[in-house]
Amino acid sequence: MSQVEQPGTATSPVSGSMFSWVSKDARRKKEPELFQTVAEGLRQLYSQKLLPLEEHYRFHEFHSPALEDADFDNKPMVLLVGQYSTGKTTFIRHLIEQDFPGMRIGPEPTTDSFIAVMHGPTEGVVPGNALVVDPRRPFRKLNAFGNAFLNRFMCAQLPNPVLDSISIIDTPGILSGEKQRISRGYDFAAVLEWFAERVDRIILLFDAHKLDISDEFSEVIKALKNHEDKIRVVLNKADQIETQQLMRVYGALMWSLGKIINTPEVVRVYIGSFWSHPLLIPDNRKLFEAEEQDLFKDIQSLPRNAALRKLNDLIKRARLAKVHAYIISSLKKEMPNVFGKESKKKELVNNLGEIYAKIEREHQISAGDFPSLRKMQELLQTQDFSKFQVLKPKLLDTVDDMLANDIARLMVMVRQEESLMPSQVVKGGAFDGTMNGPFGHGYGEGAGEGIDDIEWVVGKDKPTYDEIFYTLSPVNGKITGANAKKEMVKSKLPNTVLGKIWKLADVDKDGLLDDEEFALANHLIKVKLEGRVTTWPPCVQLSQCPARQRLGGGEGSPVLKVHKD
Repeated sequence: MSQVEQPGTATSPVSGSMFSWVSKDARRKKEPELFQTVAEGLRQLYSQKLLPLEEHYRFHEFHSPALEDADFDNKPMVLLVGQYSTGKTTFIRHLIEQDFPGMRIGPEPTTDSFIAVMHGPTEGVVPGNALVVDPRRPFRKLNAFGNAFLNRFMCAQLPNPVLDSISIIDTPGILSGEKQRISRGYDFAAVLEWFAERVDRIILLFDAHKLDISDEFSEVIKALKNHEDKIRVVLNKADQIETQQLMRVYGALMWSLGKIINTPEVVRVYIGSFWSHPLLIPDNRKLFEAEEQDLFKDIQSLPRNAALRKLNDLIKRARLAKVHAYIISSLKKEMPNVFGKESKKKELVNNLGEIYAKIEREHQISAGDFPSLRKMQELLQTQDFSKFQVLKPKLLDTVDDMLANDIARLMVMVRQEESLMPSQVVKGGAFDGTMNGPFGHGYGEGAGEGIDDIEWVVGKDKPTYDEIFYTLSPVNGKITGANAKKEMVKSKLPNTVLGKIWKLADVDKDGLLDDEEFALANHLIKVKLEGRVTTWPPCVQLSQCPARQRLGGGEGSPVLKVHKD
């Protein structure tokens, strides 16, 4: 075996090394000027160095379609996967705090489509066939899955601050029991694998009441192999069971996942109830809040780490492409020139495991870099081995040089870009409070209470709230935020909701509450707890708010501004 065939070799053999070194050194002096950004560097390295290897050995027919410019420029994406009725669509609604086009929520399998929830200037839906011809979107290669898939693929676009930084992919609920035997008309696991290669985070959602992992779900999780670093698990609807039961459910989930995700490390599981409703059993409220904040921090870091993720994915792709080249060239080498081609092909496919072992020994390649043996055998059945290419060391040397030198230089650029954008995190929605109050959007019963009354709607209960207020040690007619919080948390509402109520109630934004502001806070808590409102109008029932009147009740008043913005 010649030295040039060694994987990871960055230089030619000693003979002629001087001239090779001089030419490479001259090239490296020019290249830093070409890479203005990491995304641009990745795009150029892929098209100039990796893509020729992939095309020569037909990599795209076996593994993954060629990457396009949009794959390097698109925003970070979060892929949600789970069985039906685990709360995937509600989870998105919770994050962006807004309904999105095409959204359907119900206990039955309601989402039967892949929905890419993305930022757009106006609300609307782009159907799948139109979506895959748009060069600005990273979905063009999904065209290969045919109309059966494209008819169940769409983009829901809307102007939302969360979607300024990330895009979210909602997937059909994975079926169980007899339902999973119904053909979808396209390769569901293959579509998810396509997305898994391109997204930044994969979130598997489980219902605390429904931990069974169906055959289809098990197949899907196995399709996500080699992307374990992107996977996070959410145990949703955990507020519906007692603490002791929750411990058992958590243990059962870890046991089930351990049988499917064959990794030595424990997968990260977030426990909570990811929607804005009051907790059914509030015993574990603090745990759920801490878990939610941890998950939010993980998602918020995605824009800052996007370049590093793309770099990592390109390295994984390059390693797989190299192994693929060795496999194809080995099969070509073993094929006879004239007679017995078909029988030899069957023999080679059946003995593919031995070929893997031989390549592993000769080229010192890790077994973990090889593609699935069973899947590769299936794909080879339909291939014409006579069209395969022999080993071309120059193509492999180019990829080795990219991995050894160019990628290292891009790693430095990644750190530099991160240092220049330290505050690049997901903002808006549930990540930093709502724009429209704790009750969502629109207009609803309860929130509209007292519109036609002359008196302030909160006034009728104010004497009750005053009694509580004066037990909280007011100073100069006001209580501190800490004292107010002690009372507000008794409602057992999630902290995210209470934080938003505080923003509405603290009209003068001084971090303190007087008796009227405290009454307003308690009234909003009461409305939320009684479930009389799911939507929130633009400051209608607060028109008689004394605090608002003190500050001037016009368009610029703080209360009105909070609700309108």
